[in-house]
Amino acid sequence: MALTLICPNLVCGQTIVAPESSRGKVVRCAHCQKAFMVPINAKSVTSEQPEAPKPGKKPRK
Repeated sequence: MALTLICPNLVCGQTIVAPESSRGKVVRCAHCQKAFMVPINAKSVTSEQPEAPKPGKKPRK
């Protein structure tokens, strides 16, 4: 799986896809070249679709 990150450079803000092995390591944004550390707890991208609500049940607010 891959990690999806947002460049921390406020002027850039591009979406970056990084491999799982980059957790805790410094990477560079391909767009602006800003170096930053990938958080260890970054969420992985999954190819699965989110589960749809079941019919007859109201979503909780």
